[in-house]
Amino acid sequence: MSSSNNPKLLGVEQIAIAISDLDSAVDFYHRKLGIPLAFDVPPNLAFLLLGDNRLMLTTLQGEPKDHHTSVIYYQTVDIEAYFSSLSSMGITIERAPQLAAKMPDHDLWIGFIRDPDDNLVGIMEEKQPGNS
Repeated sequence: MSSSNNPKLLGVEQIAIAISDLDSAVDFYHRKLGIPLAFDVPPNLAFLLLGDNRLMLTTLQGEPKDHHTSVIYYQTVDIEAYFSSLSSMGITIERAPQLAAKMPDHDLWIGFIRDPDDNLVGIMEEKQPGNS
């Protein structure tokens, strides 16, 4: 995928850590470790700021096997074209890209794939409103 015509990953945007209790996890990561809290969505999610990256604390959502490891979310542009490219390479698409959240300045789109060890991998794009 070295051609400039192919979509590419831009970097790590978000890392998810599986937790069992949101309050105790926020207490540990935010209050004890001092990681700034961006916002929370009780009872399941909290987002903290690690420089240019987000740390997502999440209780079990979806398949239990997806919470044995942390999920790394990679940022891309033109998420639909990127997923089309992945699919054409035979990569397992766990969930096609879809709108995850409407934020004040962008629409967050996320899709999921599987790596060779069956780990869940998140791919995301922050689209400008109206480009979704």
